[in-house]
Formats: sequence, C-alpha cells, structure tokens
Amino acid sequence: MQRDEKTLWNQKYREGSHTSLEPDLFLVSAYAEYLAGLPPGTALDVAGGVGRHTLWLAERGWKIKLMDVSDVGIEFARKNIPTEYTSGTAAAVQLEVVNLEACRDLGEEQYDLILVFFYLQRELFPALVSALKPGGFLLYKTYTVEQRQFQGGPSHPMHLLRHSELLDAFASLRILHYHESIHQKGVAELAGRKE
Repeated sequence: MQRDEKTLWNQKYREGSHTSLEPDLFLVSAYAEYLAGLPPGTALDVAGGVGRHTLWLAERGWKIKLMDVSDVGIEFARKNIPTEYTSGTAAAVQLEVVNLEACRDLGEEQYDLILVFFYLQRELFPALVSALKPGGFLLYKTYTVEQRQFQGGPSHPMHLLRHSELLDAFASLRILHYHESIHQKGVAELAGRKE
C-alpha cells in the first residue's frame, strides 16, 4: 500500500511536529558564505513546511515560493509569515500546496536560489537543476543511510541518500560545498551553483 504523504504530514503538523521557525544552520552558514554579498533574488523552498526558511529569506529581501504537500503545513506558514510578505500583487512570498511526488517540472531558469531541506525525491533532481537560473544556487540537506543508526527520522531507503549520491545527482553544478556527517544524525549537505 502506497503511503499518503499529504495525510502523513498533515498529521505531523497537527501534532506539533516540525513546527520550529529556526533556520537550519547550514542555510545560515551557506548564505553567509555564498549569497550575503549578492542582491536578493527569487527563491524556491521545496517541501518548506511551516515556512522557517521562507520567512528567513523574506526578511532578507528575497521573493520566495514555498511548495509543500501539506495544506496544514501551508496554513501554519501563512500564520507564521507576516502578511506584509504574503499580501498584495507584489507579495514577496507565495505559498502553494503541491503534490511534489507527481511534480516533474519546476520551470526553466526561474530561480536564483533553491532550497531543499530534509526532503528526498530523486525524480525531482533534474527539475531542480533546470529551474535554476545560470549563476543560481542550490542548497540541499537531507538524511543519509547513516540515519538508520539513530533514533527518529526516516528509515526507509527511498528517504535516505546513499553515500555521495548528491554529488552524483548534481554533478552538472559547480560544487561549492559538500559534507556528510554522522554526529547525532546521518545527513549530507550540498551547496552548488549552476554555471
């Protein structure tokens, strides 16, 4: 039986899981190293949940589209992100409920920055690269197979990266940073730029 991701994530958000608004430290450090000196542009927050990264970028002048499968998560994002960012014709933030498992097209050369944090859908990898503008950045962080030795997080292989998988998947990008760690959880993080 196939899992219903929307129902699963709606339940998690209703139970108070994954509701922190603190940005991931990898976003903060990668932004400081690669993006802080550049003018804000357009960003895509894939599976952005309650909007922690979208809010952080909006506060820095970015225009962001947050996509998530969970309408409950998007409702939390709507409450978490001040209306000054979400209202009006020139709103800085767009919130969209999208079945990412069925999505294969994110547009062509639309974004200066794409974020993917703790979400893995391998079929979406080519669309992420296509959606980046030349010179655009991809910041990707999610669990690896090493996560199976820790409590919590996913355990199914479809949700766990193999060793160096992100490097192989995004070989067409100039890799600025890549790191795998197994301290308290098994994760890989990648910062890449489209040439």
